[in-house]
Amino acid sequence: MKEPLGATGLMLNEPLLWEKGKKGRCAFSLPRRDVEPRPLDRELTGEGPDFPDLSEVDIVRHYTRLSQWNFGVDTGMYPLGSCTMKYNPKTNEKQASLPGFTGAHPLLPADLCQGALRMMFELEQYLAEITGMDAITLQPAAGAHGELCGMLLIHAYHKSKGSQRSKIIVPDTAHGTNPASAALFGYRPVPVTSNEQGMLSPEAVAELMDEDTAGIMVTNPNTLGLFEENIREIAEIVHSKGGLVYCDGANVNAVMGIVKMGETGVDVMQLNLHKTFSTPHGGGGPGSGPVCVNKHLEPFLPVPRVVEENGKYALSENYPESIGKLQAFHGSFGVMIKAYSYICSMGPENLKKASQLAVLNANYVKEKLKGTLHLPYDRPCMHECVFSDKDQAADNVTTLDMAKRLMDYGFHPPTIYFPLVVHGAIMVEPTETESKENIDQFIEAFKAIAREAGQSADLLHGAPKNCKVKRLDEVTAARKPCLAG
Repeated sequence: MKEPLGATGLMLNEPLLWEKGKKGRCAFSLPRRDVEPRPLDRELTGEGPDFPDLSEVDIVRHYTRLSQWNFGVDTGMYPLGSCTMKYNPKTNEKQASLPGFTGAHPLLPADLCQGALRMMFELEQYLAEITGMDAITLQPAAGAHGELCGMLLIHAYHKSKGSQRSKIIVPDTAHGTNPASAALFGYRPVPVTSNEQGMLSPEAVAELMDEDTAGIMVTNPNTLGLFEENIREIAEIVHSKGGLVYCDGANVNAVMGIVKMGETGVDVMQLNLHKTFSTPHGGGGPGSGPVCVNKHLEPFLPVPRVVEENGKYALSENYPESIGKLQAFHGSFGVMIKAYSYICSMGPENLKKASQLAVLNANYVKEKLKGTLHLPYDRPCMHECVFSDKDQAADNVTTLDMAKRLMDYGFHPPTIYFPLVVHGAIMVEPTETESKENIDQFIEAFKAIAREAGQSADLLHGAPKNCKVKRLDEVTAARKPCLAG
């Protein structure tokens, strides 16, 4: 391959600030005092905080060096399958930092925060149109919180019908939080195995669906990166027994403007604004997991809800069947602004194009690497594709070895060992925001690593070589975790 992105350039160590400090150093010159100095009363204040004495250059270099140890989506390609680590346009951050938004307290009366309420109201309308659903709540703080909200809504619906149900069907290709969310609420997750094509078969669902089952939780597109093409038939089977269909919408980045989930038989689904709608993800900021429902579940949505009448916006709690509040206030407000900004700046055509490019990029990676890595499901994928380490097993090279070695080539590793239905899984999601040149470099890096696996397995067993932190002892870290701050 051409010159790799990874390098062995200058990488500076950095001690703790307390180790750098020297008595008498100061980073700021106070203005001349017009009062006499007086020592603090130690009986009242105690000894005071133990702050190190640092110069300005000490402080600036400390945080600059620490920042150079980090890798984020602003640094390079971040191909985490199932996570959609797309690049976030900085204009969204600019809108979220507008004083009218940042200065608005959630307890302000409606008359003094019409702009904030209008933004929330319109964001709900946009998300409803994009998904083909009827009503939205913005309260859930993240995807798993949205899943729990979905379980509460399903339970409230069955309770309103005088029915008590105890089970939820969960496919093996669902996100790992799905069975956890069902169990946390009190439902018993019932697993169902996907077929040899990585699909959920109607026959398997029909075998499990009965009058004691509240519904099914389907991730669509699923964690293999495949669209559940039998979703309508599955929905009919579930509905025929009085159940509801929950769709984990974390992967909507593949189908914006292409699929109306409300028309596939889905009753309730959550979205991950911090994935699909371009807001910081993971350590980069809080999440947001709005829940979309069809008409028959709308009465149960959390309160307060934003309502509009004669061009004025207000918060209403006049919903007697509501499941109540999920948060102290109204959701992750800053994340909502960024998603609203993203939707408005993109428009319907470009949202659709974003999904088309995400699918194109994933299929490009799949086709280019399928002769290098084992491809368990060789069929068109959506926004992500899943490989395995089966072809490298004879050389005693594992998925973990290849992921570690990828760091030496300047790429963040993809998701590994998930989904569990693929042994030694390597799950790649290039996203729509990566150029062909970047993706080609990633592909060439993986091909070079595969060649190395056949020539010198020891090289991969010792990877990474160029990173600040070298190969960690994974077993000891798992068995004896260091939980100190």
